[in-house]
Amino acid sequence: MSISAQVQTRRALPGAVDRCPHAYLLSIEWIPNRCWTPPHQLSILHISDNNQGDILPQSIKPQQHAASLPPEPRDGGQAAGGLRLADWSVSAVAAGFMAVLVSYAGPLAIFYQAAQAAHMSNAMFASWVWGISIGAGLAGIFLSWKLRLPVITAWSAPGTALLITLFPAMPVSEAVGAYLTAALILLAIGVTGQFDRLMALIPKGIASGMMAGILLPFGLNAFKSIGSLPLLSCGMIAAYLVFKRLLPRYCIVLLLLSGALLAWAGGHTHFDGITLELATPRFIAPTWSWAGTFSLALPLVLTTLTGQYLPGMAVLRGAGYDSPVRPILTASSLASLAVACAGGITIAIAAITAAMCTGRDAHDDPARRYIAGVANGLFYLLAGLCGGSLVMLFAALPRELVATLAGLALLGAITVNLAGIAAAEHHREASVITFLATASGMSFLGLGSAFWGILIGMLACWLLHARRRQAVRPS
Repeated sequence: MSISAQVQTRRALPGAVDRCPHAYLLSIEWIPNRCWTPPHQLSILHISDNNQGDILPQSIKPQQHAASLPPEPRDGGQAAGGLRLADWSVSAVAAGFMAVLVSYAGPLAIFYQAAQAAHMSNAMFASWVWGISIGAGLAGIFLSWKLRLPVITAWSAPGTALLITLFPAMPVSEAVGAYLTAALILLAIGVTGQFDRLMALIPKGIASGMMAGILLPFGLNAFKSIGSLPLLSCGMIAAYLVFKRLLPRYCIVLLLLSGALLAWAGGHTHFDGITLELATPRFIAPTWSWAGTFSLALPLVLTTLTGQYLPGMAVLRGAGYDSPVRPILTASSLASLAVACAGGITIAIAAITAAMCTGRDAHDDPARRYIAGVANGLFYLLAGLCGGSLVMLFAALPRELVATLAGLALLGAITVNLAGIAAAEHHREASVITFLATASGMSFLGLGSAFWGILIGMLACWLLHARRRQAVRPS
């Protein structure tokens, strides 16, 4: 038995579809709200007492419908515009905390490796941690509150990986100048709304090849560490496999704890000197150069767009939140500009931890999951203030632990981008060329391998496609 009904000019409660697992919303009537994109159609609800879903397209998901419905009017019929105590929940705050914990367990290990490559002092690295944490925290709080969406922000992990290939040859001041250049370019893209058009110009396989080439050395270093500390590295790899099988969501956090325990048992840690120390931001005067622009700024823009915004927005929209990228890209770029001179690399929407705050684990009511984004930002601010202690923690761990942790944390990203190369049927050879050129670590004319990888790959793509077009052209 099945019943179909039309609903005209009626608001549905958020989470209504979640409570009725066999109710599928096909489209909603236009109701002005900046959080949801209206399709200008009537609501049609199909309720079935079986699980067949015979009239529904396979792409329709119950979770998407719940999040896509407009929120109920509050406070006398007006849409909610501020933080309400009733919206806060333990589950949303816990989701925001876990997202921050995962960010510091994995991506911060990559950032620490970049600081080591630059021969940076702990005080300067604490300033960098302050910059990325405060920038991500402020952007996440503002966007989650303003858009009423669980917008999870973070620093650009692929961009941080790019730094390691450039330090110590590139001065820190030149890197900061490249941060500012990249932030201005991203701001221009956000303000003008050219994100989708720009992404259409770059073949997905080429972008995946560059990303995989940047991240590959981290995956290799995770296994190279076996040569110096075999018990620690092998133990962490085994722990990763177990946690990935049993508790995949908390795998990286548990891996960090397991690695620290193994290192402590082997006498490779120095936890005695760890104290509570606040981070003090240090101003770094930026310098600009063509080499910094082409080797860091432009690849940083590309890796941030393809490695952060594309998957990050896909997670947000996949959860049913149909938000435009323009306000998120603009606000995050402004945050990047604000913290760049303290050492903060590009701030962007999170791609790895976003799923922890956009699903039902954060809250059953999709309209209240934005609290997870606010809580995430607050925990970022707290961690940024205590950046000195975070630096002490990583300094107390052996390098092999940090290298293994970073490599395993990036394993998923490496897999996705290698799959992107394989899926690029029409650009596969050019994508492989991009991957190899980027992974080679080559340096020519003062420019790094990421720049040459994307340039050579795009050139190969153009030449190979020109040859194919000529081959199929009728005589």
